[in-house]
Amino acid sequence: MKSSRQWLVYTAIRVGIFALALAVLLVIGVTGWIAAIVAAVIGLCVSYIFFRPQRDAVAKSIVEIRAAKDRDADNELENEMLDRLEGNGSRQA
Repeated sequence: MKSSRQWLVYTAIRVGIFALALAVLLVIGVTGWIAAIVAAVIGLCVSYIFFRPQRDAVAKSIVEIRAAKDRDADNELENEMLDRLEGNGSRQA
């Protein structure tokens, strides 16, 4: 499975669990902001316990992206120069 598809599937699962938990909590009459916090915790716990393969696949794709060969010295040098320029501009302002 492509990494972008893995990201989409895992994100859809997490958002779906959150939305379902939020809807249930709101239907039973829990205050909105409390329902949102509880739904976020429920979504985190459920995805952590039951969706390990999807989470591992997303984590693996992050490692692969960070270790990609196309991250050459020129890109790193350019990023470093941009960081320096942005850092100097914010100090003068």
